[in-house]
Amino acid sequence: MRKYTIAVFAITFAVIFTVVPVLAHHSFAAEYDGNKPFTLKGKVTKFEWQNPHVYYYVDVTDAAGKVTNWAVEGAAPNGLYRLGWRKDSLKVGDLITVEGFLAKNGAAHMSGRTVTMADGKSVLSGFGDGGPNDRYR
Repeated sequence: MRKYTIAVFAITFAVIFTVVPVLAHHSFAAEYDGNKPFTLKGKVTKFEWQNPHVYYYVDVTDAAGKVTNWAVEGAAPNGLYRLGWRKDSLKVGDLITVEGFLAKNGAAHMSGRTVTMADGKSVLSGFGDGGPNDRYR
């Protein structure tokens, strides 16, 4: 009985840790609309340097004064690190402009491709996602 229990545990463990990484990742086309390029300007409220992709959040104020907090997905930390990004590249309060593509579900969520800082410096923040004009496809 003990061998059976160990075998079931080992198989369950192997299946869970084989499937979880597959479920965690998605293609560009599954979540974003390549026909809906979008630009937003606002203030960084949060920056999450984590796998599988970094996320940063930006408060955007519309013409009526309503503030919406946008979630922006970037590339993986390793790829951004190779481009010169660091954990402190974006700080809360930074004013930025983000160009990318809107989420298909209409939420305040986008795939960010470039970030332009307040000083005019523009940096790549998304690539290798299979989206339109992806130079890494």
